[in-house]
Amino acid sequence: MTGHASQSLNRHILDIDPDAEIHRIGEFIRSQLSQTLHRRGLVVAISGGVDSAVCAALAVKAIGPNKVFGLLLPEQDSSSTSVTRGRSVAEQLGIAYELQDIAPALHSIDCYTWRDKAIKSLFPDYDGSWRNKLVISGGLEGKINHFKLVVEKPDGSIDEARLSLHQYLQIVAATNYKQRVRKTIEYFHADRLNYAVVGTPNRLEYDQGFFVKNGDGSADIKPIAHLYKTQVYQLAQHFALPEDVRTAEPTTDTYSLSQGQDEFYFGLHYSKMDVALWAYNHEIPVTVLAEYLQLTEAQAQAVYVDIAAKRRTTKYLHLAPQLVEPVVLV
Repeated sequence: MTGHASQSLNRHILDIDPDAEIHRIGEFIRSQLSQTLHRRGLVVAISGGVDSAVCAALAVKAIGPNKVFGLLLPEQDSSSTSVTRGRSVAEQLGIAYELQDIAPALHSIDCYTWRDKAIKSLFPDYDGSWRNKLVISGGLEGKINHFKLVVEKPDGSIDEARLSLHQYLQIVAATNYKQRVRKTIEYFHADRLNYAVVGTPNRLEYDQGFFVKNGDGSADIKPIAHLYKTQVYQLAQHFALPEDVRTAEPTTDTYSLSQGQDEFYFGLHYSKMDVALWAYNHEIPVTVLAEYLQLTEAQAQAVYVDIAAKRRTTKYLHLAPQLVEPVVLV
């Protein structure tokens, strides 16, 4: 935390100057490409969400559309809007792009098979066709976070069951294949073009470990990891990105049932979670956060505890490979 406890919360704490921020990020991108990465351009996987769209727009603004290559990488559980939104972003920005369905690759490495085994252990009648998602629970009540599996049965009814640790880990490990296959394709095209790969996490995701190690967490440059999600939306508005992209609610786009990031990981909507993380970083008292977000003091305290816990438990995701001793490269 930083010592600014005297500050209060208001609706302007996350306001930025879009032009100044775009200029600063552009300078950073150009200097990193030329001085550190020594690559000719950038590869961006465009999911149809606001983060990847803004990253693509920043890349184009920094180095021009002819040096930015987009990828649309859906699979069988992706939302039907992912490709249409991703394509509209690429075409508005005027960049070359390629669409590749990664479902065949995922089938070949048993991504869906491993996931389905875990689901079937909870719902024996499950046949692989039921839509499903994971939902987080417990944190806001001050309890230890746990996960539930939610399924939609063929008759349209919804059922849920609490996951054991083993079941949870198996489903997550299986679905992490999706991010890792996508990243493999991104690096194929980066190698082919002598480009660098753009990572698209915003500050909330980066800080709280909401990414897959060697999946969407892997990149050569992460141009919005310092920006809160609210600020990313400000840039999307400034760039006048397609309306359905710049107003889209954050989703995981990983499970077949519609799933918000707040359901799966954060516990609060991004607009509140951004404020909570900012408040935590600036040592704003729990009482002030509770009043501002209209939470109880116990709930606000639980949010702060959860922020700290996620930083501890996801530190592994940020670690570089561990060495017996430092290897100095002269």
